Amino acid sequence: MAAKTPSDERKMLNGQGSVKATSSTHTNGAAKTNAAEQSGEDSDDDPDQHTIEVVAATGEGGDVKKPKNKKKKNKKKKKAVQTEPPSILVSKLFPNNNYPKGEEVEYKDENLYRTTDEEKRHLDSMNNDFLSDYRQAAETHRQVRQWAQKHIKPGQSLTEIANGIEDSVRRLLGHDGLTEGDSLHAGMGFPTGLNIDEIAAHFSPNAGDKTVLQQNNVLKVDIGVHVNGRIVDSAFTMAFDHKYDNLLAAVKDATNTGVREAGIDVRLGEIGGYIQETMESYELELNGTTYPIKSIRNIGGHNILPYRIHGTKSIPAVKSDDITKMEEGDIFAIETFGSTGNGWVYDHGDVSHYALRGDAPKVDLRLSSAKSLLNVIKKNFHTVPFARRYLDRIGQEKYLLGLNTLVKNGIVEDYPPLVDKKGSYSAQFEHTILLRPTVKEVISRGEDY
Repeated sequence: MAAKTPSDERKMLNGQGSVKATSSTHTNGAAKTNAAEQSGEDSDDDPDQHTIEVVAATGEGGDVKKPKNKKKKNKKKKKAVQTEPPSILVSKLFPNNNYPKGEEVEYKDENLYRTTDEEKRHLDSMNNDFLSDYRQAAETHRQVRQWAQKHIKPGQSLTEIANGIEDSVRRLLGHDGLTEGDSLHAGMGFPTGLNIDEIAAHFSPNAGDKTVLQQNNVLKVDIGVHVNGRIVDSAFTMAFDHKYDNLLAAVKDATNTGVREAGIDVRLGEIGGYIQETMESYELELNGTTYPIKSIRNIGGHNILPYRIHGTKSIPAVKSDDITKMEEGDIFAIETFGSTGNGWVYDHGDVSHYALRGDAPKVDLRLSSAKSLLNVIKKNFHTVPFARRYLDRIGQEKYLLGLNTLVKNGIVEDYPPLVDKKGSYSAQFEHTILLRPTVKEVISRGEDY
């Protein structure tokens, strides 16, 4: 999910670092190139299917020729190809949990020894379940977002776009989230962010939203996918007019800079400086006016914990004095936001994103609807962020009063849309990285970004 803000800092710490990419072994997960063999019976007219032919009786004597065995051919199984929209389980495309790796980048300098160190390699080999879950979530993310990039067009409603993405994620993981507790096994890591123009983060359409994507919009698409609480958080920006190209290029470059510089023992405040320097080396000309592209200062990256999208460390988007270090085993969402506005966002608009707080206080709730809703949230989402649309899907009705009561009592956190200056444009790119004992894995990397 996007970003941590100063309001989040009441619950979390900050952090920073630096390591340069030296090698890449990423295998893209497109189903057309990596699909596994599809199961299922061959049709009767399969030319490769071996048969026994019986020849009819001939001649006056009624001699019957012995059956001839046709030469057996090796039956070739058909390979599964992902559908559009995606519908085939990722686990069927990649049997035996052999999911594609992300981009693996060797550590540098004093951490370079980790690549071949036997102790570190042993630690890495013990993480099979962890890596399998993360790679399944990442491959699902890649397949869904690459389909979305081809099919999102002006004229579509944001509700149509959000449902298309989220339904595809659920189909690929085999968890529709409609039965109690199902979405805790695998599904959406947070509500799909569809943030237009000056809205930088945390907007997802609620029921009845009529917003339609326009040709001149800049759309940020922020998608979270989880498997057993291992969340992949990755985002991209789409624009349908080339006049915004420099804005998108600046933010993509800044994010890749953060990914490159991240590593074990790197200080978080230093990464913010590299991100800011890259971002602010760009500018954008619109309608005869040149705008400096500013790094949005009060939102940035964060570490990810099991079933918690926002951990205890934050990566600033500008240089800071934060000396917190990245550590072995950390998982980080490296995300940057660039803007033609003030480079500062504030809460504004209808709330769609909510999450049960991990440190929620014990409160004697008097409102029965709040008590009932709290049980529903715990059983269906736990601390994974959810949208009001998700409550609608599982049949909850007239829940707003109870939901607002939980927010007021500090049990559930709400995340209003984060907005820069009206009339400005913002962009976002994001990747999830794993700081494994032997190598940095950019788990969400794909051929698209």
